[in-house]
Amino acid sequence: MLQSLADLLTYLGLIVIGIFVWAALSPFEVMGWWAGWFGDKIYDGGVAPGHEARAAHSNPDAYLIFMSGVGKATGETLSYREQEFLRRLGAAMPRLVIIDDLFPYSVNNLPLTGQPFFARLWRWALQRKLHGPKLAGYLINLRNIWQIMISADRRYGPMYNQALADVMLHGLLRYHYDLAAHKPVFVMGYSGAGQLAVGPVIYLKEWLQSPVYIVSLGGVFASDPSLMAADHVYHLQGKRDRVHRYGYLAPGRWPMSVASDWNRAKRQGRVTEVDMGDVGHTGRGGYLDHKRIGVDGISDMDRTVQVLQGIIERHLEAPAPALPLPAHSASPLLSLPPEMMPPA
Repeated sequence: MLQSLADLLTYLGLIVIGIFVWAALSPFEVMGWWAGWFGDKIYDGGVAPGHEARAAHSNPDAYLIFMSGVGKATGETLSYREQEFLRRLGAAMPRLVIIDDLFPYSVNNLPLTGQPFFARLWRWALQRKLHGPKLAGYLINLRNIWQIMISADRRYGPMYNQALADVMLHGLLRYHYDLAAHKPVFVMGYSGAGQLAVGPVIYLKEWLQSPVYIVSLGGVFASDPSLMAADHVYHLQGKRDRVHRYGYLAPGRWPMSVASDWNRAKRQGRVTEVDMGDVGHTGRGGYLDHKRIGVDGISDMDRTVQVLQGIIERHLEAPAPALPLPAHSASPLLSLPPEMMPPA
């Protein structure tokens, strides 16, 4: 009995050590990108023909970049609820271009299943996540959580967020975003992708010189300089959603941190916290549940679609002027991506 317990504790100790080693090595990817080891290539599969949610319109009103939570292994692995949500949003707003095929957990949009060294591991983990046993699939969640923490880190975050802003810009250009038209862009992060929606905005707005709005759907995010750079921040939260509260682990989100970007943005009226009612984070009874019908006769998913539609249409009717970036928030790492470099 004691021997078995000692073996168990040994295995658990090795797992914990392995997780900490993994965390310590996680920043090397973004540092390698910053050093130029990976080149300038941004991976993508092109605009999928016939896709109902994402289509490159000839004269769109606005663009929405949707990013999913930590369970993603590629830009194509949205859950069926997320796909249905975007389909309904696209039907409600036919002149909205929806970009849902970015993989924000990589500095160059390269999916985990396409990585040169560990692709087999991630393909195996993805299959376990989709078809069971699911425990092995949580390796994907853990790996992506490290990326979120890197984005929120004051040391590595500026590098990672600039890389992700480059991926977003590349995605916008793939869907025929006209840099001269200055159409509004809504960057939406669901769950853990809340931080990945927030972090890059300070760079994306500088490059586009267009209105850029952040929409957090139960998102987890830290106090970030982009909160002061965005034209407005919408944080949608349900009463039974406990996951979004993990964002308050960041000291900058605490009320006592009066000088943080989050609290300054709130005082200046740049943040709107939207009460989504008696909904949870995911699954049945969550923001994207299309089966549960409320007392108003509307499903949770349709209510989320209506709220988001109202947010977008509000700024289409009276577009906010492009607010200047706060001087103190400008990052010394800011530089134009290759897509926007003037010809030699």
